[in-house]
Amino acid sequence: MSLTTCNVHFSQASDKVIYLSRPLFKELKLSGKKKIQLKLGNETTTAVVRPVQRQGNHLYLSAGVRQTIKVPKTGSVHVLGSGENEVQLGPLVGILSDSVSHSSLQPFGSRSAFIKELIRTGSSKAFIFGFTPDDINWQQDTVNGYFLTPQGNWYRKTVPLPDVVYNRLPSRKAETSSAISSLREKFVRKKIPFFNWSFFNKADVYKLLENDPEALAHLPESVSGPTPEKIKALLEKHHFIYFKPTAGSLGIGIYRLTYHPKRGYFARYRKGPRNVLLRFANFQSLIRMLQNRHGSSFSQYVIQQGIRLIEIDNCPIDFRFHMHKNGKNEWVPVGIGAKKAGRGSVTTHVKNGGSLLTPEHALNRTFGLSAKEILDKAKDVAVKMSEAIERNYPHRLGELGLDIGIDKDGEIWMFEANAKPGRSIFKHPSLKAEGRASLSHIVEHCFYLSRFQEGE
Repeated sequence: MSLTTCNVHFSQASDKVIYLSRPLFKELKLSGKKKIQLKLGNETTTAVVRPVQRQGNHLYLSAGVRQTIKVPKTGSVHVLGSGENEVQLGPLVGILSDSVSHSSLQPFGSRSAFIKELIRTGSSKAFIFGFTPDDINWQQDTVNGYFLTPQGNWYRKTVPLPDVVYNRLPSRKAETSSAISSLREKFVRKKIPFFNWSFFNKADVYKLLENDPEALAHLPESVSGPTPEKIKALLEKHHFIYFKPTAGSLGIGIYRLTYHPKRGYFARYRKGPRNVLLRFANFQSLIRMLQNRHGSSFSQYVIQQGIRLIEIDNCPIDFRFHMHKNGKNEWVPVGIGAKKAGRGSVTTHVKNGGSLLTPEHALNRTFGLSAKEILDKAKDVAVKMSEAIERNYPHRLGELGLDIGIDKDGEIWMFEANAKPGRSIFKHPSLKAEGRASLSHIVEHCFYLSRFQEGE
C-alpha cells in the first residue's frame, strides 16, 4: 500500500483517461501500467493511465472518468495505491444529520455551522460532505450530499456511498424510529464504518458497566427504575442522592434529594427560571410529591449516590471531558471544561445559572499545588472509563462526553457518559484551540476507519 496526497484536476476530455504527474506515478508504483482501476467510495471504473511532465503530485481526470465514479470536486485529497492496479481517491466522508428546514443557507438547521466547520477542517485532505437520511438513494447506492465552496456556500453533488459515516443525528426520538434503525443496519451490511451509533440513556451506561470492575471503582452507586423503598434505603445510606430521568439532557428534570436525620427530607430542583427547595417532614410526603409530578414516567428515573464534590464559593464543581478516538484508534481527552453550579442550583449546567471555567483555574483554587497531579489522574480515569464503555458496547464509538466529578479527597467519579456530546465547553475563550482540535480528531478518526492511513 502507498498513501499520499495529490491535487485533483478536471480535464474536458470525454474519453476514459487519467493523467498522473511523474512523481505521483512513481509514488503509487504504477510504472509500466497501462490501465488502472480508479475507485471513489463504492464506485470503481477502469481507465487508461498516462504520465505527464509536471512537478509535484497531480492527477487529471477526464469527464468520462469523473462522471462514472462521481468525483465531486477538484482540489487536494488523499490517494491510496494498492500496489496492484487499484488506486482509491478519498476518503469520502459523510456527516449524517437531519434537516428541519430546507433553507439553502442552513440545510441542517442549528447544526449547520458545526458541520460547516468540520467540512472545512477536512477539506484539504478528503471529500467531506453533510447529508440527511432522505438524501440517500439505496437503489443506486448514492448520496445527494451537501458540499462547501471555498467561499463557504453550500452546493449539492451526487456521490457514491461514503467510506465512513459520522453520525450526528440530533434527536433521540428520530434515532429510535424503525427507519433510522434500518438505515444504520444497511451501512453495517455494506461494511461502511458508522460511528456514534445512537444516544445513550443514563440507565444504559450503568448496565453496560455493571460487571466491569475497573469501571465500577469510579461509578457512584446507582439504581434504575427504583422503588420508593430503594430510594429511602439509598437516602439513609448516603444522606443525599440524585433522582434523574434516564433519557434526560441539559439537567432537565433532575432532583437533589437530601436526608437530615433531625430536620427531615429536602428536594431541590429547577422549575422554569427558578431553583426550588422544598422540605418534607417525612419520606412519604417526599415520594408523594415525586409521584404526583411524574406519574407513569416515575419508573423511567435513575437514583444515584450523591458525591461531596469540590466547591468554589460554596458552589459544587464538576467537569465535562470531551473524549475522542484519534488517528491511532486511542481514546484521548481533547477538551476539558470545569462547570461551577449556580447558587442553589441542582446541576452545573450553564442554562441553570452555572458558569464555565478552565480545569486549571478550578483545580488551582481547590487543590493548590496538587492541581496538576489531580488533573492528570482525572485524565487517566476518563481514558479508562471510555475504554470500558467501548469494551462493553456492541457498536462503534468515536466520541464521548463524560461528566466527571472530583470529591474533596481527590477521588474521581463518572456520573454520566454521552455518546453525542454537546460542544458548549468550546465556547470558553480559553478552550477555542481545543474546539479546533476536537474537529481535527473527528477527521483523523474517519481516516483511521476508512483505512486512509500511513502504513496501511
